[in-house]
Parts: sequence; C-alpha cells; structure tokens
Amino acid sequence: MKTQAGIGRNGRIGRISRFGRIRRGTGALVATVAAVAAVGAVTALPGQAWAADGDALPPYAFDGAAQRVKGAASSSDAVQLKTGETYRDTLKKDGKVYYRVDLDDKVNSYVSVVAVPKPGGKVEYGDGFKVSMQDGSGTDCGYQQVSFSSAEYVRPLAGYARRIVDPDSSSCQKAGAFYVLVERTSKPTSASDDWELEIRHLSEPGLKKAGPTELPEAWSSATPPPPTGGPQKRQGGAGFHDAVSLTQGEWRSDIRPGQTLFFRVPVDWGQQLFATAELGSSAAANEYIGNALVLSLDNPALGHVDENSGSYDGKPATLALDAQRPVAHENRSSYNEATNGMRFAGWYYLSATLSPKVAAEYGDKPVPLTLRVNVTGNAKPGPGYDGDPGPFAVTADDKEAAANGASGVRAAEDSGSMRLVAVAGIGTGSVLLLGLGAWTLVARRRAA
Repeated sequence: MKTQAGIGRNGRIGRISRFGRIRRGTGALVATVAAVAAVGAVTALPGQAWAADGDALPPYAFDGAAQRVKGAASSSDAVQLKTGETYRDTLKKDGKVYYRVDLDDKVNSYVSVVAVPKPGGKVEYGDGFKVSMQDGSGTDCGYQQVSFSSAEYVRPLAGYARRIVDPDSSSCQKAGAFYVLVERTSKPTSASDDWELEIRHLSEPGLKKAGPTELPEAWSSATPPPPTGGPQKRQGGAGFHDAVSLTQGEWRSDIRPGQTLFFRVPVDWGQQLFATAELGSSAAANEYIGNALVLSLDNPALGHVDENSGSYDGKPATLALDAQRPVAHENRSSYNEATNGMRFAGWYYLSATLSPKVAAEYGDKPVPLTLRVNVTGNAKPGPGYDGDPGPFAVTADDKEAAANGASGVRAAEDSGSMRLVAVAGIGTGSVLLLGLGAWTLVARRRAA
C-alpha cells in the first residue's frame, strides 16, 4: 500500500425481558427464582464462534454496531459523525463524499476510513482513496492517502484524517463544524464495483502541560532475536473489529489465497513493535509469485503506518516490517508517515493478505502463516493527558486479552458478560432473599 499524508497548515447488552407479577404461591416463587437464575446463566455465556460457510472466504467482519449513513455530495448536506461511534457507507468508483464532525478547541480528532473492495474485483497500481479533514474555509487540517502498490489485488485499506489542536497554529483551531472528505481514485480498467466503507470517529485529549516536541536523534533500530517458545495457534480475525489479540511470541495461522487476516498487539508508551511474517513451504508446486504476501501495520486510530510485501516460490518465505521508533507523543512532529503514525499507545493492528494468484499455482487450500512479534522496551508513563485517554492507552484488560488471544469482539463480550453476571447475580440473590422472607412469614402465621 502506498501512502501519502499531510498535516495541513498546522503541521445492549441485550435487554432481559421483564417477568410477570410474582404470585403469592411458593411454587410460582420457586419458578420465578429459577427463571431469573436461568436468564443469568444463559446470558453470561460468551458468543459462539462463526462457522465457515462452505468453501467461501469469510467476508470482512464489519462492526455490528455500525450505523448506516450516506455521504453527501456537498459539505452543506453532510451527516454528522459523533465521537466514539462507528458508521458504514459505500463509495462509488471515483466517488467523492462529505461527512461532518463538530469539534471543540481542546481535543484532537481522528476520523478513520476502512475501504473494503468487493472480493475478486480488479484493482490497479495507484487505486485507492484519500481522506481529509477541512475547516469551514476549506483548509486541509490533516489527510492521508492510501492506495494499492505493486501488490495489485483487493484487500481492505485503512487511513485517517485528523485535526490536531496546536496553540502555535492559526488554522483549524477554532471550535465549530469540520468536514471529512473521502475521495476514491481508480484506473479506467479497474472494477466499477462500490467499495464498502467502515468509518470511525475518535477523540484524543490534549495534554495537561506541553511535553517534548523534538524527536531524539538516536534510537535503536536493531532487530531483536526471534521470540522463543515455539509457535502457538492463533487464527486471525476477518476485520479490524474482531482482530485476534497477540502478545510477544510466535503465532501460527492458516491463510487462503485472497484472504486477509487481522491481528492486534498492545504497544505501550516507550515500546517498539517488530513483526515478521513467514509463509510455510508447499509440495504442490514451485512457481514464483511476486508480491504473494502483504503485511500491513495500522495504529490505534486506524491510521496507516507501514507495509511490506514478499514473493513466494513454494519454499519458506519471510518478510518483515521496517523498524519503527518507540511509541511517543512527540512522534507526531515528524513528516515521515511511519514515524508520525507511532504517536500513541494502544492496540496496533497487523493484517496479512495472501495473493489470489497463489490459488492458480498451489491450489485453494490454506497456506501455513507464522507471525513473529516482538515488543521491546519497558512501558513508560503517558504524556499526561488532560482527560481519559480512551483507546490511546494499554490497560491491564488489554494485556490479559493479548495473553489469552481474545478477539476485539470476544474481549468486549467477556466484559459485558461479567457485568451481566453481576447484575443477574444481584437480581437472583434479591429474589431468593424475598422468597426466604415469604416462606418465613408463612411458617410463622401457620405456627400462630
């Protein structure tokens, strides 16, 4: 994926159905207690894994809570994107659509776009999209342009636009309406299918006091030794929303031609992420396929950071992402897109795509894929946010999810289930106490 970026001039849980009125009879009371307990037990179960639908590749896993919107042809008609929400839309070939965000003058704002072309469609070198954020005068506050490079086959592309609060800047700083513009570019010979869009709006608090803004001149780019302990099975997810969590280690998946697998790794302040991908050998053939595997890295706001691709000829083949600077708030001062992207702590996303051309020479069976992940350096304190950092931090729950291999969806479900168990437990306990009190009262009256 090719990227270009600019910084503008400023550098339910499901509701439990209500039960009917409790009758005075003890039988009804026992039944009600059992029913409440059953509800608690059933709703506490984690979500079930999806089964594969025949031999078809799993579709991209969109956020199930995303709201459908329609981008406008004019900024004057743009629909508002609320902070913390996810949306879905479609983008036509060479389409151009606007959305609106209402911002104050205190927090940084990021709007990411994941473009998902139709499986099997044709794309050419340079096909892609640009997402930018503009103020009311049309000034670009920050943009990113992502496109297909020499690996000319469809896969999800991610990029973000941003408005950064900077007291030293005179543009894009006032509170008010800002507009997010998404523009798709395609070659005449490319497929004319609409692209599905997944859109997120996130906010990042400002700092309590200004920190360092200059990058350290020296930093370690030496590749660490490969992780020890041998490979462990972790099958990747089908989208950013259900990306499977990884920690440092060697992780084994199976990937089919044309498939993209998603993973996520928590990287804290001061830490560096290193990742390599290896395709296992095949006895089916020995034909050379260029750009057979693409490995991409995106940051916690789904801004594109880095990408690399490698060839395959039936022998073990390894590719690695470039070494990146440690995660630091001051990285955002760099004009280098990869360094600029390592600007906050949180979940960093790895995605691997296997070329559909592999099927023609090696068959449509899964190919072994091994990811080797290193997270080096000790975690440092954050930059001192003036508010809740939200997704731009690494929590104890994040570390547990990474150790257990929970997907983004599963981690959220587990958290929600625990809350529901607590609520159901309290409710069940209350009903049991009520029942014991009723039985005691009945026994006393009978004794009298």
